[in-house]
Amino acid sequence: MSLDRPLAPDPYELLPAVGSFTLTSEDVKDGQPMEAKFAHPDVGGRNVSPQLSWSGFPGQTRSFCVTCFDPDAPTPAGFWHWALVNLPASVTELPQGAGSQNPPDGALALRNDYSEVGYGGAYPPEGDRAHRYFFVVHAVDVDRLDLTPESTATYASFNLVFHTLARALLTPTFQV
Repeated sequence: MSLDRPLAPDPYELLPAVGSFTLTSEDVKDGQPMEAKFAHPDVGGRNVSPQLSWSGFPGQTRSFCVTCFDPDAPTPAGFWHWALVNLPASVTELPQGAGSQNPPDGALALRNDYSEVGYGGAYPPEGDRAHRYFFVVHAVDVDRLDLTPESTATYASFNLVFHTLARALLTPTFQV
């Protein structure tokens, strides 16, 4: 079943321009299909978040936020798969599976659009084209965004517009 709709724009091209830095992963590659283990259990996955590491961010970075967003989901607002906020600036890597563990060093994991805290794997509709999953690390100019466990990923993203110094992206794909 193809939903026969245009490809969504890159959501980060719609935001004010900021600097960039390097994001790498041992598990996912930009523009390449993800392994099934990074997908939702309902499509044969295990909800495992990929390993991510970053470098080259601005020296004035005071914290990081890590998000995963699918702009190709068949909704007007896309679909948030992960939002981990207020990571200390000393944290520059998350191991595979970090999205299902307690956040490091007082960081805050928000609810994803599955209404679960932590990482929720890829889950495009069966037969739809490959969806893009924007794994993004945001270098932030404050130690903590003023968010609570009840804050949404969308609200965190709104706050990031005003506090992001630079961002790094990896955009693997997944299709059922």
